[in-house]
Amino acid sequence: MSTENPAPLHLLLVEDEAAYREVVAERLSEQGYRVAQAATGEEALERLSGFAFDILLTDLRLPGVDGRQVLDEAFTRYPDIIAVVITGFGTVKEAVEVTRLGAEGFITKPFQFEELVHVLQTAVEKRRLRAENAYLREQLRGRYHLGGIIGQTPVILKLLELLETVAATTSTVLVTGETGTGKELAARAIHDASPRRMQRFVAINCSAIPETLLEAELFGHVRGAFTGAIANRQGRVEQAHRGTLFLDEVGTMSPSLQVKLLRVLQEREFERVGDSQTIKVDVRVIAATNSDLQQMVHAGTFREDLFYRLNVIPVHVPALRDRRADIPLLAQHFLDRLSHAMPSRGRVTLAQDAQQALMAFGWPGNVRQLENVMERAFALSPGRAQIEVDDLPLEMRSRPVVASADEVPMGESGVEFDQLVGDFERNLIRRALEQSGGNKRLAANLLHIKRTTLIEKLKRLERQ
Repeated sequence: MSTENPAPLHLLLVEDEAAYREVVAERLSEQGYRVAQAATGEEALERLSGFAFDILLTDLRLPGVDGRQVLDEAFTRYPDIIAVVITGFGTVKEAVEVTRLGAEGFITKPFQFEELVHVLQTAVEKRRLRAENAYLREQLRGRYHLGGIIGQTPVILKLLELLETVAATTSTVLVTGETGTGKELAARAIHDASPRRMQRFVAINCSAIPETLLEAELFGHVRGAFTGAIANRQGRVEQAHRGTLFLDEVGTMSPSLQVKLLRVLQEREFERVGDSQTIKVDVRVIAATNSDLQQMVHAGTFREDLFYRLNVIPVHVPALRDRRADIPLLAQHFLDRLSHAMPSRGRVTLAQDAQQALMAFGWPGNVRQLENVMERAFALSPGRAQIEVDDLPLEMRSRPVVASADEVPMGESGVEFDQLVGDFERNLIRRALEQSGGNKRLAANLLHIKRTTLIEKLKRLERQ
């Protein structure tokens, strides 16, 4: 175990009363803090632009640029910074405002120095616990091999929780989602976290194999069953005995094969093609589709009884456009993997404008398309340590228009302008808050506005 002392914390003290500031700074330095001082809000902003402080200790009321603006700028630049506010008014209203601004705590003038030390230590401990909990959550996911699913948005965290829960069961799972979202990755995560993880995970894409061959591929065949069957052969179902069978694009299966798959699910038995001997099998089935199987049932192209046998536990993998905040994380993951394969190049990162362009794109091909785009950008930017927006495909280099005024029907009576604009703004903010799990700072980052601006917009929209 290391006996090294922890690194000293860098603290920015913002206070306009010089004598008071000097005394507090000296006492904090004696406590081991590395203290920098700022007499005005403007000076504080300048210091924040040049150094990543661990702690911001600021008076709320400053001449010119006030403490609120200093807090907003600090959180914009350094989301994990610890902020403690000094205020001359220790009211409930002040406490609520300080919390709303994102500060960990506040202290009222005049105060005992020991009280300030206690507030700072409490704030530091809160951050340490948050970081430790985040680390443990990542370790937990890693232990269950769910780390292959990259993301931190609420919709992905909810998916990871569901996969961990489903993995402990033996129930059949139906994974739905658009092409390229990672349905097989979700299936593998379930298998890797399940009691069957030491056995085989056998995957087959039902749409990639001609119908005449799919039956033999699934159930195997005996010698002489058809032309070219020169020896007995195990099928995928038999290969997955005691493990997991993943059936991708199960909706493309013919009616006759649907009946045979239903028997496997109900009776856990089948026969090889050309054989009369029944084979018992212990297999967990995970099926996936990008089709609406329920609609296919109504159309008579998919068996209703098979649909209910497959859909015991439904798992939906969201489209990439529904988790836009994960795009920079995913893109960097793909770049890191490419960099690892070419160590002589070093680590390649993504420029801010490139991140924004990626987040604005519609991604019809989802995560698979993003992976291909990153591979292309990596290959076409040799020798550079950063992917710029000009390295991206042409259709991604400019932010698309997300809604057109031409789409708004305008009859003889016209439109309610304020209501339409307000509804659009309200929906954008609602989506950002949903994607960020209600975290206003993250939501503001998604909308590329300041946190205080977001709060003011919320207040105004509530009044409408």
